[in-house]
Amino acid sequence: MKWMGACLVILGCTGLGRHLACQWTLRLRWLEQLRQMIYFLKGEILYGHAPLGAALEQVGGRCERAESARGCCGLPRFFRSVAKRIGMQEGEIFSDIWKEELAQLKDSPLKEEDLAGLKSLGDHLGYLDLSMQERNLLLYLEHLDGQIEYLRMHRKEKTKLYTSLGVMGGLFLTVAML
Repeated sequence: MKWMGACLVILGCTGLGRHLACQWTLRLRWLEQLRQMIYFLKGEILYGHAPLGAALEQVGGRCERAESARGCCGLPRFFRSVAKRIGMQEGEIFSDIWKEELAQLKDSPLKEEDLAGLKSLGDHLGYLDLSMQERNLLLYLEHLDGQIEYLRMHRKEKTKLYTSLGVMGGLFLTVAML
């Protein structure tokens, strides 16, 4: 009976390690999706001369269709819900809408610093002229590129580390229990 408990502890800790490793990869995928969406948004605003609500709806719809085949993340839904709230024209400030809808992403694999960057982007969109919006989008894209590069560089070692620590932690706990 002790061995069954030991096996459960090892399997549980290994599962936790695998979960953390998967979270690293999932965060990378979400940030890559976000980068693509911001590039599309930049194009819609600068070259399509679309108003912000229409641009967000267009980008959200395009990415939602593309992601439906691969298992959609919540970013297209976020963009579309912001666009919907803008379309209601209830006199709300864009940055407030952005912040409120950002709460949808609190259970996502994005970390606090990712959400803070997105919040900051929302504070600077919508009320500036086109050149300032472009600069803000480019600055945010530069920030995203740095995060994505870091996650890519360390993905292999971190996923190995988390998985190994899960197994080793399970073994350690098992020995400590016996």
